[in-house]
Amino acid sequence: MLRNKWAVLALLILICLVVGTLGGLSSTTAIEDWYRTIAKPSWTPPDAVFGPVWTVLYIMMAVAAWLVWRTGDQVRPALILFFVQLALNLAWTLLFFAARSPGLALIEVVFLWLGVLFTMLAFFARSRAAGWLFVPYLAWVSFAAVLNAAIWMMN
Repeated sequence: MLRNKWAVLALLILICLVVGTLGGLSSTTAIEDWYRTIAKPSWTPPDAVFGPVWTVLYIMMAVAAWLVWRTGDQVRPALILFFVQLALNLAWTLLFFAARSPGLALIEVVFLWLGVLFTMLAFFARSRAAGWLFVPYLAWVSFAAVLNAAIWMMN
């Protein structure tokens, strides 16, 4: 088990960024060949916004998990929720982009949203700062869910 707090932080950041990278790699072809050609609402952010936003969110998620881990007080349930929502995060990208299925992704984003919410609440119970670090992530997933729904309806 890792005991060095900075090594744990680095590992959590690495894990989150790897998930983001896997999602990015799985969506590159779909963005070029499919996403740019489908109908999207006028309020869809430019493609260039998504990478930086997700990078910041992944780092914030990692720091939040690290803050919870540092409390050392029955953190396993909160960290299990963290890794479940992280897997759901990747699953959404695979469904929406790699599978090119906004419908399936819309169903899955409900589970992702709930995973983020439950993780945020569990984090608040261990560390207020960790909980607050998840608020922008929940807001972004909420926006992504609405955008996903709009794209599904338009196509």
